[in-house]
Amino acid sequence: MTTGEQGVPPLDPSELGAYFVLTEAVSLLQYQVEQQLRAEGGISYVQFQLLARLAHLDGPLTMTELADGVVYSRSGLTYQAGLLEKAGLVTRGPSPEDDRVTLVAVTADGRALVERVLPGHVQVIRRLLFDPLTDDDLHHVADIMTRVRDHMRTQPPRSAAPRRSRNSPSA
Repeated sequence: MTTGEQGVPPLDPSELGAYFVLTEAVSLLQYQVEQQLRAEGGISYVQFQLLARLAHLDGPLTMTELADGVVYSRSGLTYQAGLLEKAGLVTRGPSPEDDRVTLVAVTADGRALVERVLPGHVQVIRRLLFDPLTDDDLHHVADIMTRVRDHMRTQPPRSAAPRRSRNSPSA
């Protein structure tokens, strides 16, 4: 096996095949989910993730906790939370313990929207992801993806990455 320019061995054919199948399946699923959410709720997939995460909690989350939970950039989350706040679906405000920290909470309208789009969301997920799987397949997929996710989560969260200055060259 030869190595790439930086001494890293290339992916072997089975690794490359698994990677492409996974990314294609995720893209196909996200596209259908996005279509359903826009048609039934007028929201994007990211907005649904934010609302659903908040709707299943008893209280607010910090912007950092929310960004880490949905794996989204701080600036992107600020923008999305602003749109959701303008639509009356979330509230944002300073933490009583630390006014440098912004808390985000779902409103009654936000919770109602999640409840309205959730049945269609479940239908799309079930039809595309779970229907072709046996119970044994489902157990294996859940186990494998949990290990992969847990391995990936050992890296610092995206929100902890240092911010690039506007003057620094982009990567």
